[in-house]
Amino acid sequence: MGNKNPNELHEERLATTDEGGHRVYLYPEDVKGKWRTRRTWVYNTLILLYLFLPWLNVGGKQSILLDIPKREFTFFGVTLLGHNAPILIFVLLGFVFLIGFITSIWGRVWCGWACPQTVFIDAIFNKIEVLVEGNARKRKKLDNAPLDLQKFLKKTLKWSLFILASMHIAHSFIGYFVGVRSLVGITLHSPFDNIALFGATWSAVAIILFDFAWFKEQFCLIACPYGRFQSVMMDQNSLVIAYDYNRGEPRRQKGQSKDEHADCVDCYACVKACPTGIDIRRGTQLECIACTNCIDACDEVMLKVGKPEGLIRFETEQGLKGLPTKRFSIRNGFYLSTVILLFLGFFIQFQGTKELDIVMLRGSKTPFTVLNSGENKIIANHFKINLSYEGSALEKILITQDNKDIKLIIPRNPVVLKETMNHTNAFFRFSPSILNKGSKKINLNFINPVDNKVIKTMEVQLVGPIN
Repeated sequence: MGNKNPNELHEERLATTDEGGHRVYLYPEDVKGKWRTRRTWVYNTLILLYLFLPWLNVGGKQSILLDIPKREFTFFGVTLLGHNAPILIFVLLGFVFLIGFITSIWGRVWCGWACPQTVFIDAIFNKIEVLVEGNARKRKKLDNAPLDLQKFLKKTLKWSLFILASMHIAHSFIGYFVGVRSLVGITLHSPFDNIALFGATWSAVAIILFDFAWFKEQFCLIACPYGRFQSVMMDQNSLVIAYDYNRGEPRRQKGQSKDEHADCVDCYACVKACPTGIDIRRGTQLECIACTNCIDACDEVMLKVGKPEGLIRFETEQGLKGLPTKRFSIRNGFYLSTVILLFLGFFIQFQGTKELDIVMLRGSKTPFTVLNSGENKIIANHFKINLSYEGSALEKILITQDNKDIKLIIPRNPVVLKETMNHTNAFFRFSPSILNKGSKKINLNFINPVDNKVIKTMEVQLVGPIN
């Protein structure tokens, strides 16, 4: 704690908090290098995909559209309905175990290379800060300076750009649920015409602005559960950002010549470049997001002092000890086999959605209606029929029933299968004399009118008054 170097912290204290537990703002140094270049390409690709996919149509529908009010979820031309929601469990669990599999082999590459938190902050919000306020040292100096006109103008410009970026990200996000083309039309009308959507959009803007512009690394350190789970998923054979202590220790001490110490010159370049403020030389830590900034920072120093690159690199604990690394283990096999089984289950269930799916619901508030009184009493039952069909073999469905004592009325029969979800109404009229204790079961046939083949038969229970 008494060390004069501000980058040397007590091992039990985070770089983002002071002795009193108050937040310490970080100003990570900008780095250049092969890993920085690779990550820039990955980030830009992911952002372009995020912004472009909603505008891409597949099969006449938005590529990804999660229409919650209609309970229709479209993925690249395939639409799943509300009652198909259990299928999505396979996808969600498959994604979780896929992350587990990736982590068990390559460590926290998700955090440093694909997590939206890292991608948007590093590729957009940090770039805005550098553009407006300058490099890390200039930003720190500006924050510590008293408020004057220059500081006010820079802060105003920076936060205005932050708000614009947050609005664009939030509107693209909402477009996945509303439809980007519909959203464009909605934004041209009064907010009061769509007050709920207006509130949801600006709530998203506020959350993104708070998280990406101010909260930043605190989310990774405090709120994100993945960092806590990583230690369970990883072992000594998992790749991590690692400092080669065999090559780097003992570090250079003040006054030593280059021949009196190992490769680490104790310049703290790796610490200054870290977006979470850790010292990677202390080993794998929960706060490390595998962003590779420390690798590029260290490699640059090694080149300057005439040492080989790779003092900090992707390596396994086994590799640092000079032992062979097992690239595949029982742990990896468990994660991978689970992923395969889950996606196989999804595929099997998804194939079932291409068949004709029928849901029948009673359409009236009362189970039956009495149309006539006296000796000619007629009972009516009303049903709503939802026909879901993803295939292309059927164009129409004819609905029939075989009981001559019951009259079936359907507004348009055969029903044309125009959309993924098609709706029609069915009315049954009959004499109460056909009922047995107030009910009767009949079969409803769904027929392909082209070849008169019965596709499905459903049992329907008609009800009426108990005599």
